[in-house]
Amino acid sequence: MRLEDRSLGFIINFLLGVAWAAVLIGAVSSFLSFYHVSFFFALVSSFIGALPGMIGILLLEHIITNKEQQEELKKQTKLLQQLVAQKEQNS
Repeated sequence: MRLEDRSLGFIINFLLGVAWAAVLIGAVSSFLSFYHVSFFFALVSSFIGALPGMIGILLLEHIITNKEQQEELKKQTKLLQQLVAQKEQNS
């Protein structure tokens, strides 16, 4: 887990698994549905079938990245406040 908040990390990782399953199911079912028409058409429909899951993965990864960035900025702010307090004590 990349997030410090365990409950949020569990939910996001679960949703990532669901999104990957949606990619797999969408791609395979679309491919098998249109395989008898044309192989090229089956590949294109497979890609289109996988798009909703890929968009879900992209959004969840964006949420994870923003949350990690926010946590890192909080740590940096705390350290900077400590440095300012230490500088004021020395002056």
